[in-house]
Amino acid sequence: MIFASDNWMGASDRVAAALVEAAGGHAPAYGNDPLTASVEADFARVFEHEVAAFFVATGTAANALALAQFGKPGGVVFCHHDAHIAVDEGGAPEFFSGGARLHRIEGAEGKLRPADLAAAIALYPASAIHHGQPAAVSISQLTEVGTAYTPAEIAALAEIAHGAGLPLHMDGARFGNAVAGLGVSPAETSWRAGVDVLSFGGSKNGCFAAEAVLFFDPEKSRGFEFHRKRAGHLFSKSRFVSAQFEAYLANDHWLELAAHANGMARRLAVGIEAVSGASVAFAPAGNEVFAVISKAADVALREAGAAYYEWPSGGLIAAPLDKGSILVRLVTSFRTQASDVDQFVQIVSANRA
Repeated sequence: MIFASDNWMGASDRVAAALVEAAGGHAPAYGNDPLTASVEADFARVFEHEVAAFFVATGTAANALALAQFGKPGGVVFCHHDAHIAVDEGGAPEFFSGGARLHRIEGAEGKLRPADLAAAIALYPASAIHHGQPAAVSISQLTEVGTAYTPAEIAALAEIAHGAGLPLHMDGARFGNAVAGLGVSPAETSWRAGVDVLSFGGSKNGCFAAEAVLFFDPEKSRGFEFHRKRAGHLFSKSRFVSAQFEAYLANDHWLELAAHANGMARRLAVGIEAVSGASVAFAPAGNEVFAVISKAADVALREAGAAYYEWPSGGLIAAPLDKGSILVRLVTSFRTQASDVDQFVQIVSANRA
């Protein structure tokens, strides 16, 4: 019953086999191999659009370097109050962008709202040199609370950003789960909705250490290779990342993996909702479930070997939790089995509040 994070899981069998195959022979280094070039074409096929693709090892690097591309003196990046770039990346976005400030904006269900974004940007007029200058807008898909922006919601934020002359960045650590959950094409929830640069995550959904920064206007990627090199994320043996992405993208394997994880999350949410005294904050849009369970269930689950995180309830639960309950975050993965879900729900039911 591993629900701590999809980061805990290994790689899919197809991705692992591709990596083993790539281990043989030799190929030019630093991304100059044929496989890396072909994977960039694979990304263009998946997104139905020309892309400039750059591989990095971590999601933090993808986000920080993507934002660094648009850094400017006194730069301000607008994001949700709970965005990963603001809470969980150790200052990397600020460091690699040369000191950009993150302006955090509150928003229900982990989402920015157009009016709130417009109001925040208006705090930094071009004539006010003391306050800083807007540099970019960043959103997460899935959000930090497992919700998903619809294409229309993204487009509304893109209109605000672009109207202010700002690029729209998307942290897509769980992009596959969002696409599978929304039932839309990758294009519809990225460049067609106005996203300029996407941090495309693979590591949470079946890859080893494979992340990509995708620019939908290759002109906007000029010079990015130097940001990546300076940050230490230029792979000498790039083909090992390319091999993973080739297998990951082929025949929509990435969406197949994400759909399984999402299905397990729905099963988990439905099961918990059926237990008296337990509940979920909202229906999962992807592979994360935020659930209220009893403290007695928490003890029994830990004793049974379940792994998950207790979560702050502020902003997710309207009414205060009673003293006998806690909020937990449960993350399913492509490896989650129905038996894991059912055992978890059974223990919650046997120890209801």
